[in-house]
Parts: sequence; C-alpha cells; structure tokens
Amino acid sequence: MAEYFTNKLTGIILAGGKSTRMQGVDKGLTPLNGTPLVEHVIHRLQPQTTTIVINANNHITDYENFGFPIVEDRMPGHPGPLAGIAACMTQAKTEYILCVPCDAPRLPLDLGNRLYQVLTENQAELAYAHDGDRSQPLFALMHRQLLGSINDYLASDQYKVDAWYHQHQYVVCDFSDKSEDFLNINSVEELQKVADQYKISE
Repeated sequence: MAEYFTNKLTGIILAGGKSTRMQGVDKGLTPLNGTPLVEHVIHRLQPQTTTIVINANNHITDYENFGFPIVEDRMPGHPGPLAGIAACMTQAKTEYILCVPCDAPRLPLDLGNRLYQVLTENQAELAYAHDGDRSQPLFALMHRQLLGSINDYLASDQYKVDAWYHQHQYVVCDFSDKSEDFLNINSVEELQKVADQYKISE
C-alpha cells in the first residue's frame, strides 16, 4: 500500500443482503474452493486497508469468527447497500472508507490506491469503479464526512446507490484492464461455474 494511504482507509465489506438467489444460503458464507466468499474478499482487501468492518444482518456469530467488527443495519427491513455503508461508517476512524461486496473473490489488489488516486486528482468526494463494460458502484471509495448525507438520503426513503452518488462530486475510475477482477457471484449456478473455471489465488 502506498505510503500516502497509511492510516487513511477503513475497508467495509457488504454482506448484509438477503441472498435471495442463493437458495437461502448466506452469500458471504458460501464456500468457493473450500473457502467462504467473504474470506476470499478479506484476503484481498486487508492489505489495502488499516482495518475492516463487515456489514452483516444474519449469522452474526459466523461472521464474528473472521475476527473483525460486525455491524448490522440500523434501518428496519435492510433497505440496501447504502444502509450497510452508513452503519459501518459510524465505526470508521479513518478519513476514507473503501467499500466492496462480499461476493467478489477476485477484487483488484490495487483497488484502493487507484480509486484514491483519481479521487484526489479530481478533488472529488467519492470514486467508484467501472470495469470497461459497466459501472461497479459497490466498489467505491468515499470520505467519511459523507455519512450525514447518506443518513439524510435514507431518511427520505431513497435507497438507490447511483442516485446518491450523483448528488456529490464523484469520479469514475477505469478498471477495464482488470475487468475479470470484478467477477461477482449472485446465484448457485454462477458459484458452480466459477468453481469449475477458476482456482482463486490469494
């Protein structure tokens, strides 16, 4: 991790979704090549951050076994990723937070540095990734001071991540050279396909 990043970054892993397409199995705890998806994510995120916080709303004890703070949504009904981000941001002590989903076992090892670089170069409040084909809004870096804005947005019964981003000074970071690193798993079928095609290297 670059020297200028030291003590500036808290990693947030979003594992609070309902996993409706995973046959009721908690997505982050689903094994890929014998290792839970969230553990793959931890291994790739940890070198990029000073600390990690996990947003989870079920199987709390199982997530606690990974050794990081677990934060549940503060809003009833678990209305989406922004609620998880807001809950975890209350625990952040660093200037910036880097959020990633729990189902991205190949997330870029330079995700934080590249997002930080474009954010600072453009004097933006937040930055998120684009894999060359589509936006990846849950791979995002943002300033901790945006917590109040997220809370206000959620309080107005709005939950769309992109729409909230666009209310702020944001920049999109090109990761087209690493498009395969944004592979995510949303169903049992996708999990099996990935297990057949990839051997995740740590």
